[in-house]
Amino acid sequence: MRWLPAFLSVCLAAGSLAAKKSTEVRFKEYHTKSLSSTPVKLADASYKELTSTPRDYTVAVLLTAMDARFGCQLCREFQPEWDLLSRGWIKGDKKAESRVIFGTLDFSDGRDIFMSLGLQTAPVLYLFPPTVGAHAAASPEPLRYDFANGPQTAEQVHAWIARHTPDRPHPALKRPINWMKWIVTTIITSGSLTAAYVAWPYVLPIIQSRNVWAAISLISILLFTSGHMFNHIRKVPYVAADGRGGISYFAGGFQNQYGMETQIVAAMYGVLSFAAISLAIKVPRIADPKAQSVAVLAWGGVLFVMYSFLLSIFRVKNGGYPFSLPPFM
Repeated sequence: MRWLPAFLSVCLAAGSLAAKKSTEVRFKEYHTKSLSSTPVKLADASYKELTSTPRDYTVAVLLTAMDARFGCQLCREFQPEWDLLSRGWIKGDKKAESRVIFGTLDFSDGRDIFMSLGLQTAPVLYLFPPTVGAHAAASPEPLRYDFANGPQTAEQVHAWIARHTPDRPHPALKRPINWMKWIVTTIITSGSLTAAYVAWPYVLPIIQSRNVWAAISLISILLFTSGHMFNHIRKVPYVAADGRGGISYFAGGFQNQYGMETQIVAAMYGVLSFAAISLAIKVPRIADPKAQSVAVLAWGGVLFVMYSFLLSIFRVKNGGYPFSLPPFM
């Protein structure tokens, strides 16, 4: 019976050698497929074969549902990123030094696998670590990538795989040059520069015009002094009911206002400003004394009436406001 221990040792060694050969054969077979078409398209049987133990290689498998009837928008958005990652990795690692295989299992081809895993959503990305060899993991259970934050980029998944495959080469990810984007950008830039060069002689006088800048400044001042920013910050209503079946355009109190109120006050300030500017600049240039007198009386009357109306609005806002002018007493 002395031969029995020696026989068992030989059997165990032979079994170990067969298992090592089996995992190496599987890796070479699927790596060869990857060189011609990556990620490798899997089915139920090939998925089980590729992820079976023992294995001395890493498997990254994307379980997806690309058929339109499943309505998986996230699957369709991530698939180009997954293809870019797997092709770039295999292209940069043709000698298989990283020992990583990329595969894709669609629900249409792997219904049994989806059911056995209890998957209710897609996509799902699993990373199966080696169970034997120099890079064997402590646990044979696969790692799952989190898609909870929505569509992921190839760079994010590349970093995740690299983090879980230490002490191995990690081929750099390079996106292909988007020639169409460069061409469109070049054409738009060239067209914009040409249009600016042609229009510059006509635009420059407008930019240098003091009247244009004065108008822009005046409009800005009127908007902000009438409460335009207050409306945006407080989100005030445009108008409100007055409680008698009518509409109230002015809110009571100096800390409240409506959107329409701001527009009315801005228009009044604009009329007052235009009247003051006309009296200061336009009227002195009138050569006819009678016409000049009429203009003075007309613009003076506008100032008086509009200012009277403005004071009446102040009294609407606050009944204790002490000032008034006719005709709006």
